[in-house]
Amino acid sequence: MHSDLGTDQAWERLRASRSRPPGRASTGARRKTYAAALEQAGQMFRAAAVVDPATRPLQVFYGLSQAGRAIAAASWTLKGQDWNLESHGIKTTGFHLPFPDIEIRTDPSSTQGSFVRVSEALDSPVWGSDPIRLEDVWDLLPPNLDYPLTTRDRITPLFAGDVIVGDYAHPLLSVPVYDIPSRVVDAGTREALADFLTAYPAVAQHDSYVTTHALRLGSEAPPDYSRHEDGRGGLTVNWQMPHGPATTDERREYLRTITRSYAGERYFLPVLPSMQQELHPLMAWWAVLYTLSMLARYQPATWVKLISVDDSQHALPIERLLERAISHLPVLIADTITEIST
Repeated sequence: MHSDLGTDQAWERLRASRSRPPGRASTGARRKTYAAALEQAGQMFRAAAVVDPATRPLQVFYGLSQAGRAIAAASWTLKGQDWNLESHGIKTTGFHLPFPDIEIRTDPSSTQGSFVRVSEALDSPVWGSDPIRLEDVWDLLPPNLDYPLTTRDRITPLFAGDVIVGDYAHPLLSVPVYDIPSRVVDAGTREALADFLTAYPAVAQHDSYVTTHALRLGSEAPPDYSRHEDGRGGLTVNWQMPHGPATTDERREYLRTITRSYAGERYFLPVLPSMQQELHPLMAWWAVLYTLSMLARYQPATWVKLISVDDSQHALPIERLLERAISHLPVLIADTITEIST
């Protein structure tokens, strides 16, 4: 459910910003870093577009990493020398494990690693020495919805449709929520939905949702899902507006506060068990691409086998991820710079 991502327009926005850098990148060393880092990011992404998956993770990751330096330079949150990034700030281990089980760790908060400082600028969590699995971060990216790495139950972003518009001020925000897994829809009970939504705090705090009209003895009516061809479902969910009846514009603004933006769309993101809040989409991309780049660089034989469609069930998902990295990330980078500099 993605709109036209406008990749070319995103690069135009980024290039245009270099003559009048935003936020704290308007002067001095931060301005010079902002311009140089974006130039390097653009060149890395252009290089990535003309190579195949054997080396593409390297160009895409380092393009994103350099864009991270521009983000840090522009950030109002990072003061003093906190914007001046050192090292990666993220590590991968367990390359002997199956691909989905590769382990990802971060440096502690308040260190100078790129992942840590950019996460701070985006109010996104780091998790330190307790590892999370590659598959768990992979599933946080909306474009990976149709490209699972295993058959395990997944926790993926929920797409937020547009606010259901009323003709007058209304005390409820009503939004269709999509991509509810088939296992939850098939169960069809309020209990199964409530258990699933524990991973989505913003959705779990709803007021109500649309139900079927047939009340079962001793229980409330079950959720009235719409079902899609892929088996996933949708459900219209209602939240109480914080200050009573609100206009449509006010309800849309409230939706923005409880969702994350991804390339022009809004999503309810899950919170992984090891984290206290949802991972910003840019940092989920960062973690996944860092892992792929480390595989390609330091485990070339393993990487070549992983991207072979004759040998690996993961080859096609990896191909699609890397294709989308080239088209999605410029939009996310441009939007993120706007987010942290205004």
